[in-house]
Amino acid sequence: MTTGTGRFRPTWIEVDLAAIRHNVGALRPPGTELMAVVKANAYGHGDVPVARAALDAGATWLGVALVEEGLRLRAAGVDAPILVLSELPPGAEAVAVAARLTPALYSDQGLERLTAAVRGQGVGVHVKVDTGMHRVGVWPPEDAVGFAERTLRAGFELEGLWTHLARSEEDAETTKLQLERFGRVVEAARDAGLQPRYLHAANSGGALLHDEAAFDLVRPGIAIYGIPPAPGVGEDRGLRAALTWRSRVTFVKRLAAGERLSYGHRYEVERDAWIATVPVGYADGYPRSASSRADVLIREHRCRVAGNVTMDQLMVDCGDLVVEPGDDVVLVGEQGQGRITAWDLAASADTIAYEIVTRIGERVPREHVG
Repeated sequence: MTTGTGRFRPTWIEVDLAAIRHNVGALRPPGTELMAVVKANAYGHGDVPVARAALDAGATWLGVALVEEGLRLRAAGVDAPILVLSELPPGAEAVAVAARLTPALYSDQGLERLTAAVRGQGVGVHVKVDTGMHRVGVWPPEDAVGFAERTLRAGFELEGLWTHLARSEEDAETTKLQLERFGRVVEAARDAGLQPRYLHAANSGGALLHDEAAFDLVRPGIAIYGIPPAPGVGEDRGLRAALTWRSRVTFVKRLAAGERLSYGHRYEVERDAWIATVPVGYADGYPRSASSRADVLIREHRCRVAGNVTMDQLMVDCGDLVVEPGDDVVLVGEQGQGRITAWDLAASADTIAYEIVTRIGERVPREHVG
């Protein structure tokens, strides 16, 4: 694959922005706003194009993990509200607020740093409550109202009150418990005269499975890319996978039964077979742990990755399927009637689909279509 931009290696990702727009529309409940979470380079899909597509489809907020991610979006001209999902790191407060990034708050130390940097100034903040995820957030939840009142006394506006669901895609009872805890915080906040503009709790699993978690704003991440938060979750919502990871065969050889291949010679050809070399490896994010376990699509057939995935290339056992250099290879995505999902590859690597797509490296160009 050669282009005028100097790209010669035939390995790339296609991201269908029409699928992103479709998924945002499918995930946004009537009367509720949607925050498109575009952290980690939009889960490997390309943050700026995805953010624009999501906003075009009706998203009103964007969510990022890092101040740097928010600044990148601002530098690209993205003007929508952006929530930084964790407290601002020490020293980042003034820069973030100047860029109109909305801070999350949940500790007195974070509040003190933000107050010292910007002295309130009517800046809107979102106070996060830990209802059981136990990663970050005000804990115990009963302390959240007092903390929110301290943010108001410091001169900030309580724009949001929120929590994060730990098992929304797999366990209704845990989710119910978390929402009940959050509901008690909301009720106590209202009794204290606090009126946050946004209440929000629903991640992808919450948005797909728990209507009661919608509140004023939902925050789907993986689902806006058409990848379910767990295999099979939300199949009835018609989500469309946006990412296709492609490459091409660069070399083909015929090996006799009994030959061993790749580093360590841990894969033995069981019968005479065509072996194809594909220019993608673990330096690109293709998991080495999927060696001899994952499949790729060539000519609409599933063919097994043969032997250890190497840094820049992998080999594929095509059996009696005759392949040629230049043949299209799909690592994740569809080819004719064949399909390999991010969850399929994840299962072969003993991981999750989130890790598969977010680890696809910068050596793999992104092409945005649709």
